[in-house]
Amino acid sequence: MTAHQLQIRTARLDELAALHALMDLAIDELLKPFLSEAEIASSRTIMGLDTQLVEDGTYFVVEQNGALAGCGGWSRRATMYGGDVSPGRDPAVLDPAKDAARVRAMYTHPDFVRRGVGRLILATCEEAARAEGFTRAELVSTMAGLPLYRACGYQVVERFSDDRGGMPVPLARMVKVL
Repeated sequence: MTAHQLQIRTARLDELAALHALMDLAIDELLKPFLSEAEIASSRTIMGLDTQLVEDGTYFVVEQNGALAGCGGWSRRATMYGGDVSPGRDPAVLDPAKDAARVRAMYTHPDFVRRGVGRLILATCEEAARAEGFTRAELVSTMAGLPLYRACGYQVVERFSDDRGGMPVPLARMVKVL
């Protein structure tokens, strides 16, 4: 499969259940080589879909022949990562002149890994953020996502753990000049 066979579009509120199911599957399967079962369970609390991204029109769905291959988006809001149930969300609007756009909630269906889904979402997010005047993008990566983000030009600026889900989960904050 090549990237040109993938179709990307803006996510809709009526498909939230399908997006949540994809995220749960991606968390459960793709983090196994990197995290314990307890850390994966903790990840479900600190990760997920922030419905605000869908409402803002900055969240995307990738499909191939009608199958949901992945999802992800970007934000002009202050929250770095996490879903609707994650503690510590901040909906404040960022200033493109001084703040970095946030790349958020990137998930690939396990059947579609290493097929260009993540690169397509990142390119779409970066283009949209540039169009709104952002000159930098920032994201928080799981250990599973690090290779993709590095390959796409993101640099690690901070490594940390988030224990809000009950067990520390290793993460990395990354940035890229757009």
